[in-house]
Amino acid sequence: MSEAEKKQEFNITIYTENQIGLLSRIAIIFTRRKINIDSLNTSPSEIDSIHRFNIVINEYEEVVRKLTRQIEKQVEVLKAYYHTNEDVIWQELALYKVSTDVIAEKVSVERLLRENGARAVVIRKDYTVFETTGHREETDNLISILQPYGLIEFVRSARVAIIKDSEGFNSKLREFERLEPGEEVIENEYLNQGEKVFTM
Repeated sequence: MSEAEKKQEFNITIYTENQIGLLSRIAIIFTRRKINIDSLNTSPSEIDSIHRFNIVINEYEEVVRKLTRQIEKQVEVLKAYYHTNEDVIWQELALYKVSTDVIAEKVSVERLLRENGARAVVIRKDYTVFETTGHREETDNLISILQPYGLIEFVRSARVAIIKDSEGFNSKLREFERLEPGEEVIENEYLNQGEKVFTM
């Protein structure tokens, strides 16, 4: 089985107008195909009034290509791209709640937190909340480190990702505006080119 035929994590980036109900319509596209969304983040983009979705799924590339095309057919969707993890820079934020007494009694816990890049964001008499950012393996590793010391609560954010080889969607919009009516911008060519490395 070749690399292109294996299931792997893909990051789907979608630029949209900010419309009520769009999220549920996009989610239905995944539900109908019985595809689980591992992470979903929506935020403002670099362009005023345009939102950016980042969706992470574990799937075959051919399925992701078809999904991306279908997402683009939604009226409010301006553009959709997909990339492997190697093509994006990504992070997740994690918060850990630990008993303040444990931190005070066991100096080793504070050292372990520092070694894992965690910093205190809230310190109360009964608990302390630490924050760290990183990849899934890094934030998971800190869970296992803190479990023996009575980890009270843990939460992780959805993934935020930036495409490595991209000038941003702003430049694409300017390119659309420069074109004469009827001309096409070739900028989503990877959707039709199988096993090549995909850039925006």
